[in-house]
Amino acid sequence: MKGLILALVLTLVGAQKQDLEPIFHTGKTYLYSYESFVLHGLPNRGMAMAGVKLTCKMEISHVSHSDHLLQIQSPKLEEYNGFWPTDSFTQSSRLTETLAACFSQAFKFEYTEGRVGSIFAPEDCPILCTNLVRGILNMVQITIKKSQNVYELHEAGIEGVCQTRYIIQDDSKNNRATVYKSKDLTDCQEKAVKNIGMSYIRPCPTCPLKVRNMKGTVMFTYKMKYDDSGTSLTSATSQQVYQISPFNEPNGATAMEARQELSLVSIKRTSLSAPKIQLQNQGSLRYHFSGELLQMPIPLMRIKNPDLQLTETLRQLVQNNEEGATKEASAKFLQMIQLFRIVTFDQIESLWMLFASNPPYRHWFLGAICAAGATDTFRFLKQKIHDKKLNVWEAAATLPLAFHFVITNKQTLEIASTFLTCPQIQKSPMHRVIVYLGYGSMVNKYCAQMSVCPDELLQPLHDLAAEATSKGDAKDMALALKAIGNAGEPASIKRILKFLPTFSQAAASLPNRIHEDAILALRKIARKAPAKVREITLQVFMDSALSPNVRMVACVVLFETKPALPTVTAMASSLLTEPSLQVASFTYSHMKALAVGRIPQLYNLSASCNIAIKLLSPRLDRLSYRYSKVIHVGDYSSKYQAGAIWRVYLMNSPNSMFPSDIITKVRGYYANTATDIIEVALQSQSLTKLIRNQNIPFAEYDTHKTLKELGKTLLGWKELPPENPLVSAYIKILGQEIAFFDIDKDAIEQTMTSLTGSSNWQGVVKKLVEEAQRGFSGRWTLPVMVGELRHIVPTVVGVPLELSLCGAALAQAVADVDIHISPLLSDDFRPSQLLETNMDIHADIKPKAYFHMIAMMGINTQYFQSGLEFHAEFSANTTMKFDARINMKEKNLKIETLPCRQKVELAAVRSEVYAISRNMEEDSEKKSQILPEGELPSISNQPFQSSERSSRPSSWKQSNIPNVISKGYQQGSEEAHHHSVGGRFYARILCRKFESLGCSVCLRLKSQNTAFLRNSHLHKLLGEFEAKIVLKPVHTDADIDKIQLEIQAGPKAASKIIDVASSGSKEEDETTPYKDIQAKLKKILGIENVFKVSNKTRHRRKRVHRTEEAANRDLWADPNAPPLSSSSSSSTASSADGKEPGNEHKKGETTQSGKKRGNSSKSSSRSSSGRRSSSSSGSSASSKSCSSSGEGSSGDKHCSRDSKYSNQQASLPIYQFWFKTADEQELGREALNDSIGSSSSSSDESISRAMSQPKFLGDSKPPILAAVLRAIRGNKKPTGLQLVLYADTQRRRWRVQMFVTSITGSNRWKLCADASVINTYKVLGSLKWGKDCRDYQIATRIVTGQFAAYPAMQMKLEWPKVPSTVRATARWFYSFLPGAAYVLGYSERQQYGPSHQATLVMALTSPTTCSVILKLPELTIYDRAIRLPLPFPPSPGTPISTLPSPDQNVFTQATLLITENLKAHCSVFQNAITTFNGVKFNYSMPANCYHVLVQDCSPELKFLVMMKRLAESADLTAVNVRLASHEIDMYVSNGLIQLKINGVQAPTDVPYTSNSDANMLIGSEKEGLSLTAPDYGVDKLYYDGHRLEIQVAFWMAGKTCGICGKYDAEKEREYQMPSGYLAKDAVSFGQSWIISEDPCAGACKLQRRFVKIEKPVAFEKAAAKCFSMEPVLHCVEGCSATRTTPVSVGFHCVPADSALSLEEQVRIDQKSEDAVSTVSAHTACSCQQQSCPA
Repeated sequence: MKGLILALVLTLVGAQKQDLEPIFHTGKTYLYSYESFVLHGLPNRGMAMAGVKLTCKMEISHVSHSDHLLQIQSPKLEEYNGFWPTDSFTQSSRLTETLAACFSQAFKFEYTEGRVGSIFAPEDCPILCTNLVRGILNMVQITIKKSQNVYELHEAGIEGVCQTRYIIQDDSKNNRATVYKSKDLTDCQEKAVKNIGMSYIRPCPTCPLKVRNMKGTVMFTYKMKYDDSGTSLTSATSQQVYQISPFNEPNGATAMEARQELSLVSIKRTSLSAPKIQLQNQGSLRYHFSGELLQMPIPLMRIKNPDLQLTETLRQLVQNNEEGATKEASAKFLQMIQLFRIVTFDQIESLWMLFASNPPYRHWFLGAICAAGATDTFRFLKQKIHDKKLNVWEAAATLPLAFHFVITNKQTLEIASTFLTCPQIQKSPMHRVIVYLGYGSMVNKYCAQMSVCPDELLQPLHDLAAEATSKGDAKDMALALKAIGNAGEPASIKRILKFLPTFSQAAASLPNRIHEDAILALRKIARKAPAKVREITLQVFMDSALSPNVRMVACVVLFETKPALPTVTAMASSLLTEPSLQVASFTYSHMKALAVGRIPQLYNLSASCNIAIKLLSPRLDRLSYRYSKVIHVGDYSSKYQAGAIWRVYLMNSPNSMFPSDIITKVRGYYANTATDIIEVALQSQSLTKLIRNQNIPFAEYDTHKTLKELGKTLLGWKELPPENPLVSAYIKILGQEIAFFDIDKDAIEQTMTSLTGSSNWQGVVKKLVEEAQRGFSGRWTLPVMVGELRHIVPTVVGVPLELSLCGAALAQAVADVDIHISPLLSDDFRPSQLLETNMDIHADIKPKAYFHMIAMMGINTQYFQSGLEFHAEFSANTTMKFDARINMKEKNLKIETLPCRQKVELAAVRSEVYAISRNMEEDSEKKSQILPEGELPSISNQPFQSSERSSRPSSWKQSNIPNVISKGYQQGSEEAHHHSVGGRFYARILCRKFESLGCSVCLRLKSQNTAFLRNSHLHKLLGEFEAKIVLKPVHTDADIDKIQLEIQAGPKAASKIIDVASSGSKEEDETTPYKDIQAKLKKILGIENVFKVSNKTRHRRKRVHRTEEAANRDLWADPNAPPLSSSSSSSTASSADGKEPGNEHKKGETTQSGKKRGNSSKSSSRSSSGRRSSSSSGSSASSKSCSSSGEGSSGDKHCSRDSKYSNQQASLPIYQFWFKTADEQELGREALNDSIGSSSSSSDESISRAMSQPKFLGDSKPPILAAVLRAIRGNKKPTGLQLVLYADTQRRRWRVQMFVTSITGSNRWKLCADASVINTYKVLGSLKWGKDCRDYQIATRIVTGQFAAYPAMQMKLEWPKVPSTVRATARWFYSFLPGAAYVLGYSERQQYGPSHQATLVMALTSPTTCSVILKLPELTIYDRAIRLPLPFPPSPGTPISTLPSPDQNVFTQATLLITENLKAHCSVFQNAITTFNGVKFNYSMPANCYHVLVQDCSPELKFLVMMKRLAESADLTAVNVRLASHEIDMYVSNGLIQLKINGVQAPTDVPYTSNSDANMLIGSEKEGLSLTAPDYGVDKLYYDGHRLEIQVAFWMAGKTCGICGKYDAEKEREYQMPSGYLAKDAVSFGQSWIISEDPCAGACKLQRRFVKIEKPVAFEKAAAKCFSMEPVLHCVEGCSATRTTPVSVGFHCVPADSALSLEEQVRIDQKSEDAVSTVSAHTACSCQQQSCPA
């Protein structure tokens, strides 16, 4: 047994794996050779690359239990900048000396079982050297599992703790082992990474890894040799690769490759001696960030004496700026920012003392101070504001930038808190807002990575909120909430809830805008505590007692928490019973906007909303734009993992016809991040007051007092709270609110007073004019650092890999403006005096803008830089030097400027990419272009890709874009082309000469990139690109002295043209007969030639048109080109085999979902007879009413006015319906049915025929405007252009003509434009140009008519011939149409139409929807049921097929109809009542009892309209109107309409006009009386004894009450009683507005009182008694009911033994509704027992 056990033990010992952890034996020194390098560039051979290489010898010695020494010997650092792999590394002696100095001392590290512990280095050792040591020691970090050969674990390394896989191969025969280790650098728990400037970029933790644009991995290979004494590491290699794809393209990526090699050279028997100096613990193997953060991603600066360098840099910067060298100035500005981050506070103070008094230096100084963002610069800025060294505008400009760029730490936050208490800040409201908002943003950045933010940081904001609440200061409440919202910390939730009525009763009295600000403050908190915010906002959203706008804002915030499906469906369920249509419409449209999104971060929310909207009623989708909406535009590219959305939240208030809250935001998505780019909001209230007469003292009138007393009789009635006109707005940049403002009357007056010293607007105008007369001159410069984004990760070598983006913008203006006004303004100045003045202006303005962006990938430290550097520049530069004279009285404007004397670069865009290497040595910069010069690089290792394949467009574009898009065209201007082999180099110059003005404009394009290697966006950027617009002089026969533009309006326009023609030798006598002037003018303009040519070609054009057998179907093809084929002339939509159009529609159209149901049918070749047969078959579906028009009609159909007109087209698709013009219907003849699906020759001729018979307006009318642009030359005749405008305006017909001709008579080039209204249904227009206006032509026609059975408008555009540039532009635009139609949800169909014609038809299919059909030569785009912003026509009872009256211009009527639609209408006829909101119900009024029909419920109480039914007849009514001091009675007596005003009988046949401050007119109309009082809000009241109609102004929306309703579009809340309680039925609602009278003195014997349910009630399983929530109509005491009606009433129940009695019933709003029961309401009484005092 013992032997067996011994054998088993020996077997197990023999099978046990050898320990493979490297061991360094005590007393020995291991000498290794080490080599590493890092390279950056494209993964293509032969391309430029940059990198560094480190080689050295290193000794490792074990000195104690876990302590080891590392001595680095002979370090050598080399740089690489060239084309890999042909070029070689070059040594950098300066850097080598620096490394040798810091490596002269030994390093100590802890090493146990293959794991590196703490690292110790000399105290003065640079962090760069320590990180290089970490890179070396990272090679010996190894984790061995003795029981496994393949395993995974998380291992610490220089890059952090990352997922690591091991594979071990053990060669036990040779006592050797190989270990393979690989790491996934995108799967790290504690990754070493540093982000700068990315606080506002939100990552998506749930997004898949595949969307990451930066991927990395590292692989290690270890060679081991072991024996009985242990395992020694003989060699180790590593290879790290980072792939960066900015556009997430598989083939479009740059790469960083790092390699290390460690080889054992020898083992010495002696150990290293311990270092003589004390070593400091530098932490673990994890990379440390320090020195590289000081160096901005700009060209390396060698900083020796920063304050002196700052002084010199600032002086050079100002000098460059004055010389106009914006590029150099921008680079110096970034260097100043770099230096300001290094200098101390005292050095900044000394520099300020040196430059503060010099304005040019001062601006640059402050701009760099703001952008530096260091602790000392922030403290300096605070000190200067406290010491009043900065003026108001300087502080306002610097504070936002300083708070944005400052680095947040404890020191800067302490400084920021002192800003809040600074007296100078507290005195300025503008500065106070900026500081509090900026402080909130700083707290947000500081606490972004903390789970709990320190309370002391949030306390100043909480204190402001508490103080504002105690004082009732709404402005400070808003400021506190917005600052808390910027901070975005969950610890502030309790403070925010105090401002929400749902959670705090005290908040109910606060303005709604405070409630909205409180909810918006939760948006950023939702990112940290989404569950809490979701719970709060859901409760607010469900609280129907709150304002609709508050609930809609809660909906916005709720969806930003990304609720799950149960929450979304709960919201959808609540909308089914939602009383507020504003909230329901907004939420529904928001769900629809989210449902169509394709953003990966919102996939789950989009799916939930897709399900939820299916639960909702379709009625919500049919609501008009009177209700709140969410507009969503956006797209996301899954290929590039990038996208953007733009949303507009339109929140309509019940008190306004227009949105009272508008929030618009733009959000961008990139890879797995999201950024709120910009958000702007506008809130308004009571703005309609600004357009009304404000000088009417409504409160002093009797009506105001009467309504006050009347309100006491209506139980629970309250007037609306007062509202002052207010506009408030805020702006957010990158999710942080940077400014907000409130504009009201007081704010405007304060601003006017502070700027001009007067609040009178006339005084303000005079002050501004006087300031303008003084002129102004100076130089203004605004430098701004746009941003600095940096992402830094370590490499295995120990140097950082940085991806950075930095940009600076510079705006500059030099101006010298002198203005002289004559005569001088008088003391009693009136603005109308400006119309009698002459103004001379001399201006010399030179604006300039420059933007410079630097992007870098590589190594960026304070010692050296190496990598790829991308520079992009944009510059704009112009000069405006002119003299202007304005004669207001003579209506003359003359502007003179100098011609182009020298070459000027107006705008330019440049970009270039280099492989760069820089170090501390002087003149060490090396730059290599990405592409080598000369021959192409070797691409034998690249996969072959044909140019045909790479240039082929995507499949859907190829299938949808007509073939005309790919056709070539000739450029009409001067061009030059240069192309190089392989497509690497491209250059093009496009120039346009203006010889008459002596100048030319050129567009120069030049590019050289790497796209020939791989067709990706990244490769298109890598290289050089330049595009610039250049203005340069052109050599002419005589030098141009000046260029003059003169505009003359009025009666002297004709004389001005004649004066110019005669070179101004003599002014025309004003007494010259117009006939002589007319003749001269026609001769000068060459008008006779134009009209002669038109008349000659009229009939010829008609003949050619009729004999044309085939048409070219190219959209913008050259008319001179031959037709494509005879098949293209087919004009019907039928397929070749004669199928019906309806079947073809089902087969070939593209629906809104974008799915193709089949290939489009193609028309076969036909002759003219074939076309006729096709036309007949195409119209077979409507043969009962239509017949073929015969030869030459190209498929047109003549249709009779059959009653089955619409039925005949029911089976046709929408794009084949026929359009019938209105004038054809009016004449009563057979209409020419212009099918928009066919080429209508008659329709085509209509435009050209009308426009080819022009009438020159100059024969009967003088010109109304003349303009002359001319170049004045020494002794020669001026050259240039002249414009003449004629107009003939009649009541129903007007015409406008414009002619542009050359000043020189020899040049017959002209431009002629003509637009005319033919009749009330048709407008024609044409544009012709060329020789005598006959080379090119574009014509258009707009007509109204009928489309099927619907009123419609047709717009038709023809282009018989246009220049090549116009065709090219049209083709470019045309290429986007199919894709745009697909995205917008339009259907599209490839269908041939007229070759040079486009037709758009808009048909009104319902009062709220229209259909649109756009017919192009080869494409038809259409859609049905497009929502209209406003209902049309305004009257719900008007049939939509009714056409306007012939004596009214339909085009002017459209504006009137929209305006009328904004006004509300209420009507009462017998028992039928229609409210302002369009709700119809029946209600029989009790006789002799006045009802409040409509009254003004605003605090102004402007009017009251009451109505009662007369007892003698159920059809007759009487009306009582209260306006100002007037009481108007309208009633019927003896069958005649009677009128009483203030109790005095007035005649009805004589109009009555009031003499008060507000206008009122009463007159007869039709069979009754009409009353208009627009100043009171009553646009019209009509009464004829049976019918009463009331129309109120749109600015009364939400301010009315009574039976006609509130005019707030809330139809679900229409039955609102005076108390605000919703009635159960129409009868209860109508009876609640009865005016109680004295039962003895008045005729109405009905009063409302509370009732009790008489029968026993069991409530909650106990006996109870119930009292009505609202009083019920009963006869007065002593009267008995003779007629009753059942009404539904809510009841509140109490226990039966309760002491509550009917007389003690309290207000209903304090009790709950426990039951609903039907009771009897009295409607007529008999009062025989009534006792009244004598």
